[in-house]
Amino acid sequence: MYNIIGYYEAETVGEATALLAENPNLRIIAGGTDILIKMHGGQIEDAELLSLRKIKSLERIRKAEDGRIIIGAMATFTQVFNDPILREMIPILTEAAISMGGPQIRNIATIGGNVCNGATSADSASSLFALNAQLKLENMNGERIVPIREFYLGPGKVALKPGEILTEILISQEDYEGFGGQYIKFAMREAMDIATLAVAVVCKLQGKTFDEVRIGLGVAGPTPLRCLAAEAYALGKEVSAETVAEIGKLAVNSAKARTSWRASKEYREHLVEELVQRALKIAVVNAGGVELV
Repeated sequence: MYNIIGYYEAETVGEATALLAENPNLRIIAGGTDILIKMHGGQIEDAELLSLRKIKSLERIRKAEDGRIIIGAMATFTQVFNDPILREMIPILTEAAISMGGPQIRNIATIGGNVCNGATSADSASSLFALNAQLKLENMNGERIVPIREFYLGPGKVALKPGEILTEILISQEDYEGFGGQYIKFAMREAMDIATLAVAVVCKLQGKTFDEVRIGLGVAGPTPLRCLAAEAYALGKEVSAETVAEIGKLAVNSAKARTSWRASKEYREHLVEELVQRALKIAVVNAGGVELV
């Protein structure tokens, strides 16, 4: 059932990267909610696992002196949801966290594992895209910072180089301060199901106009994506129901929806238009604007 031919536990990031350098065949296991399913299904055989669960420094969530929010990759979705810094500063990420699975899964699934799985349906992905998140990747030779939009290469494929570990998720102060946001997950069974579509929207207002809008979508293409044309259209436009409706229509142009057993291409595009509008209207209120009808 689980053909594990080797198992290692690291207590520091340095120890983990050293083990990876010695044995490139090691597969990293964090919470295990993704990799164990793949092993059970026969997608991974003869696995050698490197566990990060003892690296307590990777569970920390904090606000740095420069205002950046730093989320350790081993923080569980329960920790993300309950963290007071995130609940105050970046509530759309806590909304995404509580939508992920049931409580048993949220207690062990990690935000870093969710990102590194490379799935377009990852519950954290659309919010992190909308927040312009950056990823700190470390190996034996040092570290590099990669924008999350450059990390997803294709279905299940991410830009981790051999020997690298995702250690932290970084969100700059300029990307969350003064913004209102909203996350919506559309699924047949809500939290206990994979999203048919996920929408995360943040916006900042300048009086009665949009100063900035960012829209992240999940399950609208082979990877999570941003609606850049809709975002560009929004700049300087009047905050009105008509503007929001046009933004919703333009968001469909960025989607790369396909038909699957969960939903048709046409239905997903309808959801994009509708849910972007719905999320943006709530984001406007959360940013200090008036309710749009």
